[in-house]
Amino acid sequence: MKPLSEQGELPETPDLQGAFPRLSEDQIDTLAAHGERRTTRPDEVLFSEGERCDEFFVILSGKVATVQGFGQDARIIRVHGAGRFVGELGLLQGQTAFSSAVVVEPGEVLAVPVEWLRAVVEREPTLGDVIVRACLIRRSLLIGLGAGFRIVGSCYSPDTKRLREFAARNRLPHRWIDPERDKQAETLLRRFGIRPEDTPVVIWKGEQLLRNPSNAELARMIGLPAAAAAPGSCDLLVVGAGPAGLAAAVYAASEGLTTIVVDAVATGGQAGTSPRIENYLGFPSGISGAELAERAVIQAGKFGARTTVAVTATTLSCRDSHYLLTLDDGTQLTAPTVVIATGARYRKLAVRRLDLFEGTCVYYAATQVEAAQCRLDPVAVVGGGNSAGQAAVFLAETVPKVYLLSRSELTKSMSRYLIDNVERHPRIEVLEHHEVRELLGDTTLDGIVVEHNATGARRNLDARAMFVFIGAEPGTAWLTGTLELDRHGFVRTGFDVDVSANPDAWAKAERRPLTLESSQPGVFAVGDVRSGSIKRVASAVGEGAMAIRLVHEHLEQSGNRTPINR
Repeated sequence: MKPLSEQGELPETPDLQGAFPRLSEDQIDTLAAHGERRTTRPDEVLFSEGERCDEFFVILSGKVATVQGFGQDARIIRVHGAGRFVGELGLLQGQTAFSSAVVVEPGEVLAVPVEWLRAVVEREPTLGDVIVRACLIRRSLLIGLGAGFRIVGSCYSPDTKRLREFAARNRLPHRWIDPERDKQAETLLRRFGIRPEDTPVVIWKGEQLLRNPSNAELARMIGLPAAAAAPGSCDLLVVGAGPAGLAAAVYAASEGLTTIVVDAVATGGQAGTSPRIENYLGFPSGISGAELAERAVIQAGKFGARTTVAVTATTLSCRDSHYLLTLDDGTQLTAPTVVIATGARYRKLAVRRLDLFEGTCVYYAATQVEAAQCRLDPVAVVGGGNSAGQAAVFLAETVPKVYLLSRSELTKSMSRYLIDNVERHPRIEVLEHHEVRELLGDTTLDGIVVEHNATGARRNLDARAMFVFIGAEPGTAWLTGTLELDRHGFVRTGFDVDVSANPDAWAKAERRPLTLESSQPGVFAVGDVRSGSIKRVASAVGEGAMAIRLVHEHLEQSGNRTPINR
C-alpha cells in the first residue's frame, strides 16, 4: 500500500461531537511539565494496534492519522492536527490499542507517560474532564465503526453469542462476521485454514487468532487485568462491578483501603446496558450506563483499586477472621471484609422456542451493538419498568417502530419522566395489559403473537427483534449455605438477619449485624442483590458508599485496622 505520507493532503477531521478537542496553550503547558517534546518523521508509528501504549501524545505541529489495520489493509479513521491528542479509552484503562497512530505530516509531538497522565486527570479536573470525555466518545465511535477485532461465528452458535455479549458488555470495539450471511467470512477462514464448523474464532490484526476462546482468554488478549495479577490479600474484596460495587470501590480506595473488584462479565452491571439514565443526580441531560461505569472504573483506578472482569466467584469461606474468595480460574483472594454486589440477572419469558432466537433476535440489553443490528426493523420491548422504558426510547431513535409491551399500567413501575418520553415518541406504540404468547419464524424472528390478559384477544406484531426486561433473579447461587438468603435468593442484611443461625460469630463480634451487613460479620451486601433494596442506580451507588462506612466500623471493632480520618 502507498505510504500515508504520500497520499496527498489529508484534511483534519472536523470535531462534530466533542471527541477531538483542541487543547489550549495552558493545558499543553500543564502536560509538558511531565512530558518530552519529540520531532516526528513521515509514516512514523506512534503506537500500533494490538499493543499497549505507555505514552499519551499531543500533536504540537504536523498531522497524525488514526488508522485501522495499519501495515495490512489500512483504513484512515481520523486525521488530527496541532493541539489535538491521539488515543482513546483503552489508554486510561491499560488496554491494548484498537487502532494505530501514524504520522502523515512531520512535525513535533509531546509524549507524556500514561502514569503522569492519570495523575493530571486526578489533579486538574478541567483538563482531566476534557480528556476523559473525549476518550469516552472516541470509544463509542470506534464501536460504531466496527474497528478492533473480528468475531467470526454462526448466529446459531451459543459460543458466538457468548463472545459477542462479552465484547458488547465490555464496550470492546469489534465486528461480528456471520459465515451464514457474509461472504467475507469464507475468505477470512480460508486464509487461516479454518473450517466453518470450527468457528467461532477471534481474529485481530489479521494475524492473531483465538479458537473459541473463553471470556477470560479474550479479556487477556485485549489487556484487561487478570485476577491472578492482583495481590493475594487486601483490606476489601468487592464481588460485582455494577454501580453499587464500583461506588464501594471508589470510596474504599479513596479512604486508604486496598481494594480488589471482580466481576463475571463486565463493569457496569445491568445499569451498564442502559442507553440513557436521565434521573441520576448531577446529569440533567442524562448519561449512558456504559459511560457512568467507565467513569467509575477510571475513578476507582486513580485511587488504586484493582478491577478484574471475566472471573466468576465460586466460593466464599471464613478463615481466622478473614474471608477466602475462590474464583473460577483457581485464583484465591483473602480479606477481612467483603462487599457482595453481584446484582441480578433479567428473567426470561416463559414462551416456547425462546432459546432459538436468543442472542440473534432476542436480547436482554439495548446497547449500540443491538441497535445497529435492528436499524431497519420494527422491534418489541417487553417490560413495564424503567429499563424497558429507557430501551424503548433509545431504540426508537434508530428503528422504524417500537412496540412496548407491559403486563399492567406503566404508572405502576415506570418513572413519570420516562412515561412522558415514551408517550410523546411518535415511533413507540404502548400495549398495556399484553403478554407474549408465541414467537414466529424458523431461524430468524418474523413476528410475535401477543395476548391481552383481560380480554384474551390476540394480535400479531411485525417485530423482527425482541428486548426483554421483566425483572431479575439474584446472582447468589454460589452463596447458598454461606450467607442467609430470603425465599427469593436475595441476601438478608441488618435487622432481617437471624443471628441465632450463626451464634458463635456474632457472640465473638459482640454486636448485632450492621445495616448492610449479612449473616457473616464483615460481609456486606449492596444494590440489587440485597433483600429489600430499591432497584435504582442512585440507591445502589448510595448503598455502595454507605457500606464502606460500615466496613471501617467493623475493621476498627475487630482490630484488623486502625481508625482513619473520615
